Amino acid sequence: MDWVATGFVTFKALALGVAMFFAIKWHYDQGEKGDRRAALRTGGKLAAVFVLAVLGVGLIAFMLGNMLGLDLSIS
Repeated sequence: MDWVATGFVTFKALALGVAMFFAIKWHYDQGEKGDRRAALRTGGKLAAVFVLAVLGVGLIAFMLGNMLGLDLSIS
């Protein structure tokens, strides 16, 4: 297995996770000045949209790879 690709994917996941954490924390801190529930609701919605977007891009990439005849088998 190519470990460089695994390392890049791991780094990207960690970087995006840290960025999402700080973005949600910032919005949460801003919400403490006003409505706390609204800030949590907004953070949850943004996290859900992000997860759906990542799944959508992954699915599109997988389908495109299959259409182009790429070997996408794990073994």
